[in-house]
Amino acid sequence: MSSSYAPTHRPEQSGRALGDPVRHPSGAPSPVLTKRAFVLILMTLLVPGSAQTVAGNRRLGRAALRVTFTVWALALLAVLLLLVSRSTLINLLTGTVPSLLLVLGFACLAIGWAALFLNTLRLIRPGMLAPRIRPAVVLALVLAMILSSGSLGYAAYLLNVSRNAIGSIFSGSGPTLEPSEGRYNFLMMGGDAGADRTGRRPDSLSVISVDAKTGSTAIISVPRNLQNAQFSAESPMRQVYPDGYNCGDECLINAINTEVTNQHQDLYPGVADPGAQATLEAVSGTLGIKVQAYVLVDMDGFSKLIDAMGGIRIKAGGWVPISGPMVDEANGIHGMPDGWIPAGDQTLDGFHALWYGRSREFVDDYARIQRQQCVQQAMLKQLDPATLLAKFEDIAKAGTKVVESNISSGQLGSFVDLAMKAKGQDVSRLTIGPPDFDAAFSTSPDFDVIHARVAKLLASPSAGAAADDNAVDDAVLQPGTAAGPVSAAGPVPATDPPPAPSDFTPVTTTPDGEPITEEMLNQFKRNGDEQSIRDLVATNGQCAPL
Repeated sequence: MSSSYAPTHRPEQSGRALGDPVRHPSGAPSPVLTKRAFVLILMTLLVPGSAQTVAGNRRLGRAALRVTFTVWALALLAVLLLLVSRSTLINLLTGTVPSLLLVLGFACLAIGWAALFLNTLRLIRPGMLAPRIRPAVVLALVLAMILSSGSLGYAAYLLNVSRNAIGSIFSGSGPTLEPSEGRYNFLMMGGDAGADRTGRRPDSLSVISVDAKTGSTAIISVPRNLQNAQFSAESPMRQVYPDGYNCGDECLINAINTEVTNQHQDLYPGVADPGAQATLEAVSGTLGIKVQAYVLVDMDGFSKLIDAMGGIRIKAGGWVPISGPMVDEANGIHGMPDGWIPAGDQTLDGFHALWYGRSREFVDDYARIQRQQCVQQAMLKQLDPATLLAKFEDIAKAGTKVVESNISSGQLGSFVDLAMKAKGQDVSRLTIGPPDFDAAFSTSPDFDVIHARVAKLLASPSAGAAADDNAVDDAVLQPGTAAGPVSAAGPVPATDPPPAPSDFTPVTTTPDGEPITEEMLNQFKRNGDEQSIRDLVATNGQCAPL
């Protein structure tokens, strides 16, 4: 009688439990449960949705697998596009709408993947595991979640940082820039920016010219005190100054920004920054090339960018002062220096790199220009992919300190691709002044000579390799050297060509062999003996990136 009321044993249930411990873990041995837990975590990490398909809600698993396979297909397509057309992929990733969709997509994937891991924890049933195994399983799941979902969430954050930086720096739309004679020419202007930009004069002017196919790069520096600058043929300012920007000592090339901003904005209807555009046109006409775009950098932003990079490494040819306050404006005399940057191998943070490129006390403007070129080269050389990835957030935020650029964000991919081609190549240099031209050349420039020198420099396959040693008129510069000074009357053969960037010995001692120290230089300053300082720091224009 009692046997009729005994629980009915269902063999199929027992067999299902014993035969399928993944889906029905009840009653499975402890080693099997442990193995099952780690396998489910690994499945969720490698193929999101697969754990749910074999051990949980199959509908949820199949939906997650469809998303997984779609993401894999898109990733494969991105890899193929990277191999076939890298610039197209970069344009897609940096475009306003695609980048927003990517940020949202990565964020949703991160949340979804985290939810799958939590569901996997439920499927594992930690209560069934041996007590000593439970912490290890939970730790493994948390680490896997951080590796996967956390990485996607961080990627979404970095993409959003990049998206905001691109929106701040580059124009949302604009004409597509085409190479001129096979090259892209970018005008880099550095100056102090403020809320009121009227009257701002660029503190430095240089053109970075990059071969559109090879990435071969040259830097051409234009002194800010160049007179009689020639506007390009299509420039509206050519109507005002048909014979060049010539009205005496006040008409220096860096004053064009101010004059156009204050007096001639009507000549540039619809242009966001008429002063910057007019300066670009003056540099184009002066050098005899078409400069397609400009980037105007705030010096404070420049300092922050170098800090974000982790500093720059240079070999400095001579001591450089960090100038104190001006005490005699008429004669350009400063008070006691706030510090000194020594000669020799140096790693400069943003503050010191800014002063290294800005200081002109005890030397002329041309020594400063050479140091500015060196700083630019060091940044190009040392901003490698590893540094960019490791410090991406700081670099992107510092990049927003770029005041403005007329480069369209839609063409950013092409220029990033171009920068990657240029990476690691030697950079050629030319200065429209000493050491490449006579010191008086800025006052009475011969534009035919400038055009010939620039054309020869950029025509070389390496943008600076020697071509014809007999062609003295338009001799090309080796990277960082000069073919000899040039006066308005024509080139003058050099008897002692300046050394190549790395072929110099930093001046660290006096002619008597005594080590130069900061206290020595400051003592000369306190004694009013500035000539001795000039003699000891005369080589501070020499510089090479390390």
